[in-house]
Amino acid sequence: MAHEMIPGAQALLRVFEEENVDVLFGYPGGSVIPIYDALYDSTIKSVLPRHEQGAAHAADGYARATGKVGVVMATSGPGACNLVTGLATAYLDSVPIVAITGQVKTNLVGTDSFQEADVTGITIPVTKHNYLVKEPYQIERFADLVREAFYLARTGRPGPVLIDLPFDVSAGCVPWTERNIEALDGYEEAAVPDEADIDRAADMIEAAERPVMMIGGGVVTAGAHSEIIEFANKCNIAVVHTLMAKGCFPESHELSMGMPGMHGMAYASYAIQHSDLLIVIGARFDDRITGDLSRFAPDAKVIHIDIDPAEIDKVRTANIGIAADARTATRALIQAVSARDRGAWEDTLLKFKRDHELAYTDDDELMAPQLVVQKLHEVTGGNAIVTTEVGQNQMWAAQYYPLEEPRKWCTSGGLGTMGYGHPAAIGAQFGRPDELVVDIAGDGSIQMNMQELTTGTIHELPYKIIILNNSFLGMVRQWQDMFFDKRYSGVDLTGNPDFVKLAEAHGAVGLRCGDRDRIVETLEQAMEVDDRPVMVDFAVSKEENVFPMIPAGQSFENLMECPMAEKSSSA
Repeated sequence: MAHEMIPGAQALLRVFEEENVDVLFGYPGGSVIPIYDALYDSTIKSVLPRHEQGAAHAADGYARATGKVGVVMATSGPGACNLVTGLATAYLDSVPIVAITGQVKTNLVGTDSFQEADVTGITIPVTKHNYLVKEPYQIERFADLVREAFYLARTGRPGPVLIDLPFDVSAGCVPWTERNIEALDGYEEAAVPDEADIDRAADMIEAAERPVMMIGGGVVTAGAHSEIIEFANKCNIAVVHTLMAKGCFPESHELSMGMPGMHGMAYASYAIQHSDLLIVIGARFDDRITGDLSRFAPDAKVIHIDIDPAEIDKVRTANIGIAADARTATRALIQAVSARDRGAWEDTLLKFKRDHELAYTDDDELMAPQLVVQKLHEVTGGNAIVTTEVGQNQMWAAQYYPLEEPRKWCTSGGLGTMGYGHPAAIGAQFGRPDELVVDIAGDGSIQMNMQELTTGTIHELPYKIIILNNSFLGMVRQWQDMFFDKRYSGVDLTGNPDFVKLAEAHGAVGLRCGDRDRIVETLEQAMEVDDRPVMVDFAVSKEENVFPMIPAGQSFENLMECPMAEKSSSA
């Protein structure tokens, strides 16, 4: 059967249009010029960042905020290599991205030609799948290969997929084939939870005296937040959320127990530690949650629901493992389980939550960073899409900016990538242009990708950057404070730039606040700007720490006494 022959670059963009791609974040170079030439006549918006890493994080923020696949492009060699951190960030947090990288001509691959790098070899560990399009059979099915990349990125456990595209393939002609998703090599029917496992799980829930539900990023991906609320309400089960699931269960809900673990709420770790049943949905037992695994929730049976079967029994053995989409499995559980009345356990947890709220002191000459985040929540009504950098700023944002909805939280959880929040805010703002986007930043992390202020200014993006400026690499300093006898080494950021002048140099608005009595006034001034980014520099207490702070590998078991549960004899 004869097919229409079109340039590879045009075939690529046709598939983009099929996939409803509306924005592409990319940096041009010699090997991707044919694609940029095709973009000249395309309706797809091409956004030029100031660094390829910024492009990758912007595509990531776009994907997290919208639920769509983010698209990023870079040229061969150094351009492609500069995507690696962004791809690794997306990979560890299961974010759907399609990355297009240029490559040297097919006859030059493997010859160490100018700007050649083994991009597929470099990115194998940080992508869900990748392709080097150079074999005849790949070129013959090029359109389907690009469709397959999108399909793989967004289905199952999402993640980044990379296509390495030689210059002569994008510039030459390829056959155009029509869309048929079910014919793709990677196509699979969605997993359906086993009815017997669902029934066993329902029985286990009904028999539990101290159940706790722990939800993770898989709930966001599956769009299962409504089902989680219905399930929790029906069974009166307290809910804790991982860093990645913030907003998936309303934090104002009476059954919300917040975020557990190293930098979470003490009462959330308490709930897990003394439970007799953990219902884990779309979460992976990260070490920042478990601490010493051998003493983590010692009396709890485990129901583990995850789209990725490799996660079940990987860290904590499950009594029942269900490899299925979080939404589908939770719906099945709602149908199978009987309503459960509130009992003494739930009352105990809620009392402990009320009695042990997060707290901080604000008696330093400089304002407490937590106060800034609280006032930000007040001024924005808690309705902003929040991106974060990484470090203390990230944890204070998680603790003091409660959210009620999913997809309003973009943070680098698994990799902990400094410099993520600012370009992620750009991506989120492109994806949801009518909403307020705020990057909560530290003075160290913001400097990793602050060149993207130019990108934000050129496109008149009104996101806000809130810098909690303590003149330290705060999280490392905190560890040195607590565990290395305050031997502060390599963490002093004295000599930071003037962030107000820096913002103005990029064409953005710069504001500064060093007075706790002017926090609200300064934030309101920032919110009034609607045609460009605003960077606000808050001078905060230099040695304020994030609490609680329980190092990975230690136990949460002795965090507090439980009036209802005996301590495990193994603890």
